[in-house]
Amino acid sequence: MNSNQTVEEANSPLTAAGGIPDVINIVYSQTRVSAVKESTLKANRLISAHQPGKWLESYRMLRTRCLQTMDPLNWNTLAITSTSHGTGNSLTAANLAISIAMELNRTALLVDANIKNPTIHKLFGLHVEAGLSDYLLHNTELDSILINPGIERLVILPAGKQPMLNSTEMLHAPKMLRLVSELKNRYPDRIIIFDLPPILDQDDALGFAPLVDCVLLVIDEGQTNINDLKETALLLKEQHMLGTVFNKSTDNKIRYDH
Repeated sequence: MNSNQTVEEANSPLTAAGGIPDVINIVYSQTRVSAVKESTLKANRLISAHQPGKWLESYRMLRTRCLQTMDPLNWNTLAITSTSHGTGNSLTAANLAISIAMELNRTALLVDANIKNPTIHKLFGLHVEAGLSDYLLHNTELDSILINPGIERLVILPAGKQPMLNSTEMLHAPKMLRLVSELKNRYPDRIIIFDLPPILDQDDALGFAPLVDCVLLVIDEGQTNINDLKETALLLKEQHMLGTVFNKSTDNKIRYDH
């Protein structure tokens, strides 16, 4: 598929005997399709470009563990954050979203809510003209800023072209609350993942966390210190913690603890 194609968008589930959607096929009319090169995906360690192995299986396991907790509670919004910069929470968010989209009866929306230092569009090598910040500040139509990166059942809402200085206020403003509610209720099969900035670097993540169903914390096994971890746990004590991801672990795969 060529970059920047726009095609019809519709959920087309093939339904199993029990009435549960078996396969969801989606084509896009309003969402821009900008197919990412496999070489870009591979260079940026996104699992859709890699052969099966321990690393890919780690993200599949993370996906399974997350969904096993979320599904019985009817949760479909998940925020991913970390203690500090450089722990890999954006990469974790991207790969978890891809892994969920690989399930034939799921769709995934990946939202870059790190609007001071956006990363998601860089991981996918996407050219971004507008994004979440433009929706919040300039009333840009949501459908015009969504992007399918050529990966089936995955849509990305980028942060926007310009960093937002008052990001903390905008991320828990009424308009953001309405957006989260709209995204949450638009498609029942969709899991929405919000990539947030590190919680100890700025207060955006702490202000936004109450808007979502649950939070996943990413830790760099070789970098995160115990004091930072304790402080983060204290800050997030009122939130539904889905678990902790140990990134860059010594066994060369990610680990997950509930």
